[in-house]
Amino acid sequence: MRTRLRRLPGLVAALAATAAATGLARRPTGEPVSVTTPRGQTAELAGSGLYAHDTVFTAAGNTAVDAVVLAFGVPLVITSWLQHRAGSPRGSLLLTGTFGYLLYVYANYALGAAYNPLFLAYVTLVATALAGFLTGLATTDRAALRALAADPGVPHRALSRFLLTAAAVTAVVWLQPLLTALRTGGTPELLDVYTTPVTSALDLAVVAPAAALAGLLVRRGDPRGHLLAVPLLVLIVLLLPTIALSTVLQAAAGISFTVPQVVGPIAGFGVLGAIGARLLTRLLRAVPAVPTPGPVPPSEVPDEHVHV
Repeated sequence: MRTRLRRLPGLVAALAATAAATGLARRPTGEPVSVTTPRGQTAELAGSGLYAHDTVFTAAGNTAVDAVVLAFGVPLVITSWLQHRAGSPRGSLLLTGTFGYLLYVYANYALGAAYNPLFLAYVTLVATALAGFLTGLATTDRAALRALAADPGVPHRALSRFLLTAAAVTAVVWLQPLLTALRTGGTPELLDVYTTPVTSALDLAVVAPAAALAGLLVRRGDPRGHLLAVPLLVLIVLLLPTIALSTVLQAAAGISFTVPQVVGPIAGFGVLGAIGARLLTRLLRAVPAVPTPGPVPPSEVPDEHVHV
């Protein structure tokens, strides 16, 4: 791939690091505040810190996300960006996947979190991560992808099954509370003061269908399936530390979990994250870490690089 993202990844990394560090520095420290929701139910808000107007459950989860973004997300952007600028197909593919992860994280913040002073930062991160993600999808080295799809050393069948399973698990986990709410005439669990379950909407409308499509394309040997698989695998892998830390912080904040909640989102996504890490490693190792030698077509001379 001759097209280079020169400045955009640095901007995304700086914004994400600032937003995540602010969330960690301004964690809730006071007593929760009880409020009555528009539906007449009682909910507890964090009451202090950046996420003061989010519920205790969500504020603890956001703190976990901030820690994972700072510990893993930002370093991944920087590392893969440097590799991408050196012409590495592996670095370019990983950069696209990391953009996809940050797009998912900050779409949740911008659309679902209670308003806070970083709202415009979240919106900017959605816009810049989306631009980087789409550019990455459009300019990934097609020759490297075709070689990846044909590589007998890549566990294509296992990858296809994993993606299809991830799609099914995601659908079941989020549909269960929604269908229960429809059956009982109530609202989904943990909706509390929020107007709509944004994470459920994104996972059911975007993540689950994308995982199913990627799984089917990989099964057919279509390189586009492997291209879609990388951002999904990055997201699934980073869910593992996120869910583990979220559970610890939420339990410390006084949140109790039912058996279905432990077996479903916590254990289910935890197992997916562990398996996804191995598959992502196998997939990236099969992609060249250095530029593929060969002549540069006239349409891809340096003057036509994308400088964003």
